[in-house]
Amino acid sequence: MHEEVSNKKNHKQEEPEQSEMSFWEHLEELRAHIFRSLAAILVAAIALFIAKKFVFDYIILAPKNADFITNRLFCKAGDLLNIDSLCIGQLNLSIQNINMSGQFMTHMYVAIIGGLIVAAPYVIWELWRFIMPALKPGEKKYSRGAVLVSSLLFILGVLFAYYLIVPLTINFLGTYQVSAEVPNQIHLNSYISTVLSVTIAVGIVFELPILVYFLTKVGIVSPAFLKKNRKIMLVIVLVLSAIITPPDIFSQILVCIPLMGLYELSITISKRVYRKREAEMEA
Repeated sequence: MHEEVSNKKNHKQEEPEQSEMSFWEHLEELRAHIFRSLAAILVAAIALFIAKKFVFDYIILAPKNADFITNRLFCKAGDLLNIDSLCIGQLNLSIQNINMSGQFMTHMYVAIIGGLIVAAPYVIWELWRFIMPALKPGEKKYSRGAVLVSSLLFILGVLFAYYLIVPLTINFLGTYQVSAEVPNQIHLNSYISTVLSVTIAVGIVFELPILVYFLTKVGIVSPAFLKKNRKIMLVIVLVLSAIITPPDIFSQILVCIPLMGLYELSITISKRVYRKREAEMEA
């Protein structure tokens, strides 16, 4: 009887070792997650490729038009505040294509990048599924909502960029001239790259709270460090908003407030994680 009990204990002690995966098994698991993520991006890209008219006329090219919702709201705000520069009218951008395969390649490029944006929540979920087995039970408990929060932050960042930063950027860069004798004739690739790069970049920037959470968790970043560099961050945001917005304080504030709010949220998250980490180290 005693031998049976000891055998059972030994068997239980050996189970964790047997459940550990080798390097090649981890690699195979990662390959499966990457394959499913690429499949999701491909499906979304095909759907966007088919919906060409909607994607280009009502999404990609819409921010340059005077009837775009953000441009109309800016004009109404300009009328109320008596700030003419705030109104973004019809830009009359001359978007040209000079390559034989330019429009088709642009169509493919937009479909793929759009597929990546649409499938981003699923890609984040697949990444989380790969990382989750390596976490401790306590870490899993505190990270349950990581996928949902990451997805929501990315989507909010994309929407914030598309409805606010992209119209302001197009207005600034599309109307900027070194001389009246040099008209702006925008290349199709240049316009598309500007819209998509700004949108994706801001979407990634909105993941700052998640990044700060993990950096604080491993001890690379602390609340004191974030507070110390708050003024530097404010200067960076002010310079960025001054570049992409019309020359008035109102539009600069519209861009600054959400970005600084995001930074303050990161400080709050860092404080909570730091306190828990210190308590665990003391225990």
